Formats: sequence, structure tokens, C-alpha cells
Amino acid sequence: MAMTAFLALVLTAQVAATAELDRAVQDGIATGVYPGAVVVVGRHDTVLVARGYGHFTWSSSSPVPSPDSTLYDLASLTKVVATTPAAMRLFEAGRLHPSDPVQRYLPEFIGAGKDAVTIAHLLTHTSGMRAFLPLNTLAPSADSARRLVLAEPLRWPPGQRVEYSDLNALLLAWIVERVSGRSLEEYVQAEVMTPLGMPQTRFRLPRSSWARTAPVGNWRGTPVSGTVHDQNAARLGGAAGHAGLFSTGRDLAQFAQFLLNEGRAHDCRVVLQPSTVLLLRRRVSGNRAFGFELRDTTTANDAGLRLSPAAFGHTGFTGTSLWIDPELDLFVIVLTNRVYAPRASRSITRLKAVRGRVADAAAELVQGALPVSVASRC
Repeated sequence: MAMTAFLALVLTAQVAATAELDRAVQDGIATGVYPGAVVVVGRHDTVLVARGYGHFTWSSSSPVPSPDSTLYDLASLTKVVATTPAAMRLFEAGRLHPSDPVQRYLPEFIGAGKDAVTIAHLLTHTSGMRAFLPLNTLAPSADSARRLVLAEPLRWPPGQRVEYSDLNALLLAWIVERVSGRSLEEYVQAEVMTPLGMPQTRFRLPRSSWARTAPVGNWRGTPVSGTVHDQNAARLGGAAGHAGLFSTGRDLAQFAQFLLNEGRAHDCRVVLQPSTVLLLRRRVSGNRAFGFELRDTTTANDAGLRLSPAAFGHTGFTGTSLWIDPELDLFVIVLTNRVYAPRASRSITRLKAVRGRVADAAAELVQGALPVSVASRC
């Protein structure tokens, strides 16, 4: 009898948490933050919530997003889903080391103080590079854009401060290409997406996929989808270290579970060693680990208030986010196309509030559940 009552309480709490999650996402649509969204929540061995909300555009006749098939422009999630894992694969192969100087692989990276910049500095955004360069307006070609980045002077000595920068990810991607002898696109597809079972995740979508891609702009009344939103990534050919990747909610769930399973893919294949995965969530400088951001426990933010201090994640400018909490055995994926004709003012601030509510509801969903072993399903 006592167990029956306990299970009833658990079920009631889970229903309430799921309802709050739904309300949070629907509120974002109702207040004009984004026209549609996909949310996927799960644990290391299961998906608890996988839902689509709203529509591709503000027209109710446009498609409803699907966690299984709708492709989203991930924007800066590219840094942690593609570029960082690619570098980690090379670390494990003994072809790179975090302490290696960038100049060892990119001798064109010259200038005062640049000899002290290491791969670890790139991964933790402590290189001293500025946050952004408008390559799409400064450079007429991919080659000239690359030369501009390599010639950019440091703003601060390496290791002195955290400055989140797209340039760090660009440099890291070029190192991956030089060491592997393959393009970033080819290497990521072969060494990350294929072993992780993420068949729909890729750079440069074929035209056949555009119709199921959430639009990120509007040209003369026609939704624009299937091409990268980030103009610097576009200048670099569509596949860049900082942006350009497209994926679905289900594919990203595979990625999140791979990290919760300490480097094992869905088929139990070891893609990264547990010690390497630990680098992605171990604090190095400020709130940065290798590639990922660590949850700020001092304030409400994208990760809400209920995820544990062990949570790590990342966001993308187009309206995407991924948070992983190894302590709660939980991942939370929120994909939106907020850059498509947002109707709300301060859409980024409002989206952060939605993400925080979703994360809190997801934490409530699993914290009321029966205890689960976080040991690998393999």
C-alpha cells in the first residue's frame, strides 16, 4: 500500500512537471519569441519527453516541428557538437595535446604573444582573441577570411581572461583539418556523427532537406531555410568551426546520451574515454570547461535554478540549447528558430527565461522519479 501511494505521488509530480514544461514552451510562442520549437528531455538510457510545438513560421498552415525529422540550424552548438569532439578524437589518437601551441599546427598564426597560445586556450576561450570579426563584410573569399583571422592580434595575454570568441573555434577547426588531412566536414562526419549514430546531423544540407528545416529568415515574404544563418560561416563555405551544423532533436539526444554514458555511443562503442569526457565538464577557467559552459549557480539563466552544479551546456544564436547534468542523469534540449521574424522585443532575454523554465521542469520530472543507476547502459 505504501509503495502504491508513493508511485501515485511520483506520477502526479511527473504529470505536473511535464505540464509546466509544455506551458513554458507555449508561452514563448504566445509572446512572440519564436514560432515553433522542439524539446527533448531524457536520461542516459531513455528519452522522457520528445515534442514539437507551434509551427515553422507564424502561419498556422506551415509545418509543425518534429523532434524526429525537423532540422535546426544549431549555430554555436556547432562548437561543442562538432568541433570540440573532433579535437578530442585527435587528442586520444595522440595527434594533438591540449598544451600544444597553436603555432605548431598553424605557423601562419603570428603576432605578439601568439606563440604562447595553446589549444587549451582555444577550448576555454582564454586565448586573448577578440570575440568576433565581421568576415562576411571584411573578406571577399574564404581564403581571405582565413588570413584575416590568422593575422588578428591578441587583445589580452593568453590565459588572462575569458572572452567567448568564434575565432577560437575557427582556429581549432583549422587545426583539426591540418592534423587529420581532411576537411572539418569530412572528419566530423566520419569520426563523430557516424559512430554516434547521428545520421541527420551535418553541414551544408542538400536541397532535398530544406523543406523540413526550420526557417531562420525571410526574403521578400518567403521563409529562408536550409542555408546557414551565420554570415561568417557562409563566407567560409557553410562548414566552419563555430557554426554551420544542422541537426534534429533526436540526433542531439544521441549526443547527450553519449556524454552521460561517459563516451559510449548507442551501440556501446567507445568513442571517447571517460577521462576525456571529464574534460568537457571540468572547470578550467571562469565558468568554462573544454568547449562547454558550466552552469552559473548564482543566478537564474538558460539552465534554470534546479539543475545541479555539475551541469554543463551551450547555446546557439538561432535559438538552440543543450544542457547535460551528470549528477541528475539528465539532458535538456530546446531547439527554436527565434531568428525567424521574432515578434517579441528582447527575444534573447525572453528565450533564456523559457529555457530556464524548461530546465527546471525537466529537473522536477526526474527528481521525483524512482532512483536510477547512472552506470552506462553498456
